[in-house]
Amino acid sequence: MILRPLCLILLCSGFALAALRADPVTWEQSYASLAPRLESGGMASPEGITGRVLCGYQGWFRAEGDGSGLGFTHYQREGRFEPGYCAVDLWPDLTGFAPEETYATPFVFPDGSPARVFSSLHPKTVDRHFQWMEDHAIDGVFVQRFATHAAKPHKSFASLAADNRKLQLCRDAANAHGRCWALMYDLSGLAGEDFERLAADWKQLRTRMALGTDPHDSSYLRYNGKPLVAVWGIGFNDDRAYNLENCEWFLRLLKQNPEWGGCSLMLGVPYAWRTLDRDCAPDPRLHEVLKLADVISPWSVGRYGNLEQVEKDVAPRVRDDQAWCDERKIGYLPVVFPGFSWHNLRAGEAPINAIPRLGGRFLWKQFTTLKSAGAKAAYVAMFDEIDEATAIIPCRNDPPVGASTFVSYEGVPGDHYLWLCGQGGRLLRDEVPLR
Repeated sequence: MILRPLCLILLCSGFALAALRADPVTWEQSYASLAPRLESGGMASPEGITGRVLCGYQGWFRAEGDGSGLGFTHYQREGRFEPGYCAVDLWPDLTGFAPEETYATPFVFPDGSPARVFSSLHPKTVDRHFQWMEDHAIDGVFVQRFATHAAKPHKSFASLAADNRKLQLCRDAANAHGRCWALMYDLSGLAGEDFERLAADWKQLRTRMALGTDPHDSSYLRYNGKPLVAVWGIGFNDDRAYNLENCEWFLRLLKQNPEWGGCSLMLGVPYAWRTLDRDCAPDPRLHEVLKLADVISPWSVGRYGNLEQVEKDVAPRVRDDQAWCDERKIGYLPVVFPGFSWHNLRAGEAPINAIPRLGGRFLWKQFTTLKSAGAKAAYVAMFDEIDEATAIIPCRNDPPVGASTFVSYEGVPGDHYLWLCGQGGRLLRDEVPLR
């Protein structure tokens, strides 16, 4: 079973505690840089998800020398980033990047040239990512916010400060390129007692950044006329240390609190959320919590792995999920992914290229299946996730050689998956025929 939180837990636990020992930043100071936008721009208050292709945007890559003080976060494994020790299975293609937005590593390409990486905190890089979205007609992103950084006192406040910087960079780039964006809280790693502090994080974002209510941020995604906030990690059966009551309390704050609420909610739930089996906790109370949802988005990564399984499993499930949501007037945002591999993240204990991309046929089969089953929108997991090799950003066909093994894009152009996701949006909007 492939579950999204494991990648986060494995990569965050080591560097966070180490950073805390020398971390001069306090919880309050982590938010000091947050501020509303000073000028308007972008699109005119994007509303709804119908016809949109929206990506998950991790933005969690840090590099030695990027000013965060966090080293090669999400590149390194066991505190090391060198051949034999890394946490990524794809290598990003930095063709066209300015020298100042790339960072040296000990890895080398087959021709002996040095292999460099990017940081998700460099303004030029984040702007470049949103430029790619604009160029390929990808509508926007859900920017991931990892609740452990905001809610756990023992975590590094430097990580929280970096997350806050990431939010503003994404907001500004979305406005610059006419893309939409929304906040997604990932609850992975939390315990029940952490939710009060998570609520305090939300209040900081609302107070300092005017998140979702800033009149100059015309790119923030709205649903039913209200700012849309996603909360991921509700109802899974993987022994989380929080429960549905904790989730409901936080959701009601976001949606119903007279001072801090007023949001529409997208809930990230298990693949089998409706039937309460497979990856879902068999607790019927989940469906009571889902009454708070404006949009439901089931997590599908790793739940199927080849074209036959897409045909047999995805089509009937999406059809029934969509009907359930339509009956209750709830939006539905199914997840598609291009492939999967976490060989290096799991220290070689997982197979390389576990779910092959098939040159894009695996992803396109999911898009056509969604369309045939009546889905109206899609969530792509993920835009920049090279750790688990689900990224759609340009990646190398000639990755580094040596003690670490990488997957490639199987010879297709680096922008192939960006283009394919744009085509998926056109398919959902009936701008290209279903084939």
